[in-house]
Amino acid sequence: MTTGLYTEIDEVIDYIHRHIFDPLPLSRLAGHVSYSPYHFTRIFKERMGLSPLYYVSALRLQKAKDLLLQTNLSIRDIGLEIGQQSLGTFTTRFTERVGVTPSQFRNSKHQADHLFRSLQQLNDWRTPHIVSSQQHASIRGTVQATHPFNGIILIGLFAKPIPEGMPIHGTLISGLGDFSFTGVKPGTYYLMATSVAWGMQAMDFLLPNTTLRTRSKEPIIVKPYTPVPHQQVMLYPPSADDPPILISLPALMNNFLNRVSPMTGKR
Repeated sequence: MTTGLYTEIDEVIDYIHRHIFDPLPLSRLAGHVSYSPYHFTRIFKERMGLSPLYYVSALRLQKAKDLLLQTNLSIRDIGLEIGQQSLGTFTTRFTERVGVTPSQFRNSKHQADHLFRSLQQLNDWRTPHIVSSQQHASIRGTVQATHPFNGIILIGLFAKPIPEGMPIHGTLISGLGDFSFTGVKPGTYYLMATSVAWGMQAMDFLLPNTTLRTRSKEPIIVKPYTPVPHQQVMLYPPSADDPPILISLPALMNNFLNRVSPMTGKR
């Protein structure tokens, strides 16, 4: 979470939220703070880690998630609401960045309840160990929180500084504490995490607008044969400049349960 850097971007973020269903070309956003498009794009990306238009598209997909669960609008009409003229294009982009189709997401509340109950009953949270070459790295860290918390942590390594699409590596842990990823290939990764308190309902994590979270704006660089420093992860309440959590959290829960089930079956 960055504060004090290019504070005029806060005004633009507020403007985007207020006009999210309007056309928002780069020229309009830059003009709102009297910058050239080039200069505005540079400082926005330095502050947010994402380009302005990519950030706008992410917020619009978050709005689509809201509309899918909270209205009876057709999927086509929801696509039109967020500026997608083609149903096929909307479905493809939604699926790539949320991890499930719009129709699956709309009908996922029952499954989300079932997955959450399964996690509440889980005793063994170990996942299979990945055997990898010496060129691959292990990334280990510790999750803490600025506020008292009792629940699960969903944590992953992503290709961009926004939690969208299936993480390259992802796991769940049963509370604050240590985590690890093994078999991480050389490359550039962004660490993202959020939380689901045990008292939450399915809608609270299908639309995770209030969950504690963290994101690394600085990438983790994995190089062959080079140890990666221990990661200190601090969960905090959402702030206005956080990108939306687009990935379906129930999809991550389902993936995790599928990975631990062979382990629990061997016991």
